[in-house]
Amino acid sequence: MPSRAKPAVMIPHQPDCVDDALPYAELVARHRARRLWTGQSLRLDAFQLFAHLAGRGLRLPVGTGVSLTPLRTPYDAAVQARSLALITGRPVVMGYGPATPGFVASLRGAPYRSPRTAAAEFLTAARALLDGGTADLAGEYHHVRTALTPTRPHPVVEVGAGVLRPAMARSAAPVTDVAITWLTPADYVRDTLVPALRDGAGDRRPPRVATVVHLAVDRPGRDPARLAAAVLAGHLSAPHYLDMLRRAGVTIRAEDDLSVKAKQLVDAGVFVYGSPAHIARELARHRAAGIDEVILNAGGVHFTHSVQEALADLEDVFTALEEHHG
Repeated sequence: MPSRAKPAVMIPHQPDCVDDALPYAELVARHRARRLWTGQSLRLDAFQLFAHLAGRGLRLPVGTGVSLTPLRTPYDAAVQARSLALITGRPVVMGYGPATPGFVASLRGAPYRSPRTAAAEFLTAARALLDGGTADLAGEYHHVRTALTPTRPHPVVEVGAGVLRPAMARSAAPVTDVAITWLTPADYVRDTLVPALRDGAGDRRPPRVATVVHLAVDRPGRDPARLAAAVLAGHLSAPHYLDMLRRAGVTIRAEDDLSVKAKQLVDAGVFVYGSPAHIARELARHRAAGIDEVILNAGGVHFTHSVQEALADLEDVFTALEEHHG
């Protein structure tokens, strides 16, 4: 399989210690997967985790999908990501999103009036800093007038944005390298998000798309709806995710039970469940929809069964992908 066609892997939980993340990092190294990703961790900081893994010999391309803007300034985010590229010698995707209104209010005293504006300001400043220039931004939420201290050359640091809907895609496109999506059906990415990214990019190259695909292998004793609920419960109560799914043709009602919502995701193929060969075909369909980087998340199995079973699923999917690509 060509290296760029290989999927990436998501650490599906917030680790309490490095050893919790180690099996996923070792799997990425073993299969020479595209990248090791993690979401925002409020237990073990993602950048420190990745740096520690590099110190243990696991120097991997990594990404955060996504960290939360109220936790850092654009300057600190750029320093942290660049430091990681220097430490690991591997490319880094620093992906950020604006967080929920309640979480923002707990840190800032009030939610962002416009989460999209807050994210765009943050990403604009970080992009200018990482490009080696002076950021000159006096925004509603972020004020940055400085440059990073120069360092020696290092692998690329890509700026990523969490993207669910076309308005955010258009806002992020002029200043980001990667649009990071979660729970987005492949056809929705192709028909809605990719055109919005192109529109927003103007004369520059539009951001590539990295999509987290939630999956599990069909094995005896497993209930796919239960697996989907275990990894996606929080998202299935969030209005912006429900709105995105409705736009994608998956009509989920806020008042429905979690089990009903989760079953709809399975039935619609948003949570991919089946044989390893079936999953490989679905991942190929995601690539054909314009998704550059497919990120495998076996969190449903991890939370419901065990890390060992989640890793076994990922191993079988990598084997099926190799067979699919000949």
